[in-house]
Amino acid sequence: MSRAGTRVGVGTRFRYDGETVEVIELAITSNGNEAVLKDGRGKLIRLGVKELLLSDRARVIPEGPGPSGDHDEDIAGVVLSQLSEAEQDGVRERAAHIREVLTGYRSGTPELVAGGEPRPEYLPDVLLGDRYASKAAEIGVTVRTIERWVRDYRRGGEAGLAAAGRPARGRATKVDDRWVETAREVMVEHTGESKPSRTMVIERTRARVIARFGPDVVPQPSRATAFRILEELEDQHPLFRMSTKRNRDIADRPDGPYGKLRPTRPGEYLLMDSTRLDVFAFDPFTLRWVQAELSVGMDWYTRCITGIRLTPVSTKAVDIAAVLYQSFRPPPAGRNWPRYAVWPEHGIPRTVLVDTAVAEGAGASGPVLVPETLVIDHGKPYDSEHLTSVCRRMGISIQPARLRTGRDKGPVERFFRTLREGLLQALPGYKGPDIHSRGEHAEGDAFFFLHELEAIIREWVAVVYHHRPHASLVDPGLPGLRMSPAKMFEHGMARAGYIEAPRDPNLAYEFLKTEWRTIQHYGVEINRRRYNGPGLKGLSDVRSPYDGPVKNGWPFQVDPDDITRIYFRAPDRCWHALTWEHAPAAGMLLSEDALIFARKLAAAKYRYPDDRLAVADLLERWNLGLGTTLEIINGGCSRLGDG
Repeated sequence: MSRAGTRVGVGTRFRYDGETVEVIELAITSNGNEAVLKDGRGKLIRLGVKELLLSDRARVIPEGPGPSGDHDEDIAGVVLSQLSEAEQDGVRERAAHIREVLTGYRSGTPELVAGGEPRPEYLPDVLLGDRYASKAAEIGVTVRTIERWVRDYRRGGEAGLAAAGRPARGRATKVDDRWVETAREVMVEHTGESKPSRTMVIERTRARVIARFGPDVVPQPSRATAFRILEELEDQHPLFRMSTKRNRDIADRPDGPYGKLRPTRPGEYLLMDSTRLDVFAFDPFTLRWVQAELSVGMDWYTRCITGIRLTPVSTKAVDIAAVLYQSFRPPPAGRNWPRYAVWPEHGIPRTVLVDTAVAEGAGASGPVLVPETLVIDHGKPYDSEHLTSVCRRMGISIQPARLRTGRDKGPVERFFRTLREGLLQALPGYKGPDIHSRGEHAEGDAFFFLHELEAIIREWVAVVYHHRPHASLVDPGLPGLRMSPAKMFEHGMARAGYIEAPRDPNLAYEFLKTEWRTIQHYGVEINRRRYNGPGLKGLSDVRSPYDGPVKNGWPFQVDPDDITRIYFRAPDRCWHALTWEHAPAAGMLLSEDALIFARKLAAAKYRYPDDRLAVADLLERWNLGLGTTLEIINGGCSRLGDG
């Protein structure tokens, strides 16, 4: 039997730094055991025995054969773990027979003797050949089989017996390797093309093999064998089973291990992305079915959603800026939201506050965070000059994701799937993730307007998503504990000791869209809406210091999600909120989309409509609609239920 050990002493040879050296002396010194080595040129080297045996620079050269860590055979644990229970029992029984042949005892030692052992035919004084013959006759095999089992057992014990009985590894179907490599080459070439049939791949492979090696040089497999070869190659390079998009994603995977940014606290990275929702919505502008695009901002460390924006057809740069604006100033929570879903206005979790400090009905729909780095897509809306300039001024880094690499924004991509499976598929107008999953009359179901759909999503995020445990939100110290995004926010605060909060809340206004208007004695008019406030006092007769697109115009910041007020920075550099003259009639937040829809309704009903009549008629229409649609809308919409 070979041994795992080797003698180390005078005369033992080592490979040290690529050279062969020999031990000529071992000595005990005050520094420990040391060895004196001599290389091929006669140079002496003095090393500690510990370094000689444990350092990666030295490797002993064994004197005889024996096991090695880089041998071709699988290790015992791998071999035995591949066996079923029945196969393991068979190997144990076979090993017991071999031990009885060699020692006279099935256990292999007299200390664990069983009743009736050793039997006369297996006594140590019996010739080994006679013992082989007795065992072969006992179990019904040939003597040659017993000899082979003994050889395998001496080489590797039970694992040696199991490995000898396992089939040889390799391709199940024997075909010329040149034909297989050519078939793999053809499959790889179709990665970016439309999906071919297996027959086409086989025909192209045969033609290419003949053109490359000549006729009758490479044996051509039969059609059935070629199909089996393609089935084996499918595991290496998927082409036929899955969708072409999925196959391209698999082909684009990096060869090395995946790398990722590792956030350590809330606000360190903010992921931003947009996706087309799998549900139809109704556009109040055109009164038509439209595709809706959802843009969100997600804090990577906590998975909290800090901004939501739903737009018809496609996303614009102003929508991305509005999402980032919400991370600085989240919209207020709905009046009927449960208490646990409401965040305090400053974004700190409730558990670190005195409970009575948060009044009923107050609070925000999400946390307040100032991101340190934005991880964004390469879409045109994310590359606007406005957004880039504001981020540079505020010290927010922008990190574009790699092209066509969705895993760079994996958490937000997973959120889109969770949204579809947890909410959208339960709503009317759901059309499925692709055309093959679409219902027969998806457009014929009940529907939601865009602002209603956004309100539903916002409430679902606050009430359900932020408080449901996530498999990826864990503490390395407690890997079995799963946390929700809200709990992870508290954990991040406790771990980091702080969060990045806006040093000045007014910085959020810089993300809003700028409108240039003149200041009149009655205030400011934007899209037929008049705004006024104390901040405009005495400025109607003052010449504007700006050279803007409007003569004598002043810049005003407009939030498309809340047109009841606009924001103006006066010459004293202080920000002022200007209120819409019909805001008291609305009594809630009102978006630009909703007002345009209300004007269309009023124009069809009244001869001389104005915005006051339009808003009143819209409220009446909404109240009627709330009683006939899903109950989730009733009082829960951030657009409709905020005071």
